[in-house]
Amino acid sequence: MAEFNQDPRASGPVITGFTARGFKLDGDNLGPRRVESSLVLTPVSAMPWAVATIDALDIAAMGQVLAMDPAPEFLLLGTGPGLAHPPRSFIQAMEAHNIGVEVMDSRAAARAWGILRSEDRWIAAAIIGL
Repeated sequence: MAEFNQDPRASGPVITGFTARGFKLDGDNLGPRRVESSLVLTPVSAMPWAVATIDALDIAAMGQVLAMDPAPEFLLLGTGPGLAHPPRSFIQAMEAHNIGVEVMDSRAAARAWGILRSEDRWIAAAIIGL
């Protein structure tokens, strides 16, 4: 199991490691925990996410992100163990809400989340479990 060293300046939920199917989290109001599924992160919350593959992704799965006020600067999209491109319709729908999408594998997305949150960037992440 991989472990990350949390940047002490990061606020809100932070991924501290991976499990076989999900993530180890800390920094939200629920304390250290494991989430054995995909995950949606905002600066103030971390929620299990029902999307298990990139092919199942559509705008309806992004309710928590679309409800952010103000809207996030962009969405980090972790596509699982390898880089995969989301449906073009998904990217277009997110852009219609003025939210850009940065696509990377889930490990890279988890690392980027911690770095960007330590800079207090107002972003969101949707990360498919490994």
